[in-house]
Amino acid sequence: MKAWFTRRYLDILGSIYIYNEHRGYTALDRVLEAVRRKHPEATEFIAAVEKHRADERKHYVMFKRWFELQGKKPIAVDRTFGHIDRFIEITFGTSIDDLDTDAIIASDDLFERLCRVISLTEKRGLKQVDILLDHPLVNSDKALKRIFEVVHIDEPSHFEPYDDWLAKNARRQPSSRERWIDRMIHSELLFIKLPLLFLWFGAPRRTEWRDAGENNPRPALRSAVSA
Repeated sequence: MKAWFTRRYLDILGSIYIYNEHRGYTALDRVLEAVRRKHPEATEFIAAVEKHRADERKHYVMFKRWFELQGKKPIAVDRTFGHIDRFIEITFGTSIDDLDTDAIIASDDLFERLCRVISLTEKRGLKQVDILLDHPLVNSDKALKRIFEVVHIDEPSHFEPYDDWLAKNARRQPSSRERWIDRMIHSELLFIKLPLLFLWFGAPRRTEWRDAGENNPRPALRSAVSA
């Protein structure tokens, strides 16, 4: 029973994370477009967002390899399990895919809001990885633990550029409402969605990888999942 519970928990955990990593780097393509057009002179900021995008892609590939080594694909979770999806929907009133890039480029207020949302999401991610690295079920899987160790190392550089932009441009820090939304989304996932998914034994798996057809050369990993 304990072995089954562990496999089930880690399967669900990996499925949620691989969705969020994929959503992360594909959504950052939109952010990069906005930054390059709005601040073409901000080479350090652009480079930092490019690194953020590359790291999210790297993490996705590590989780993908973790599933491949088990001979299966992740459970087919959708945007309802995406932290950034929910945050954008609540704060902008639209999905990430429908976000108006031109409007964000034209408005400092909208770009500021986007920076705050990304920063809060990444800080939430770092807090959660801190917890997972002390979780006995995660520690029982050496490959998965190593993936989270890599994520933990990368995570601070994912929110710092957006915080720096807010500070350098004298824009406000996250409001109490935005912080409450962040906590609400996390609690909703942790205490409602994850338990329901755990009990949904017939949840379908993906039939193809999310990056199928994307022009993203697979990075050469000294694979954290096979080390």
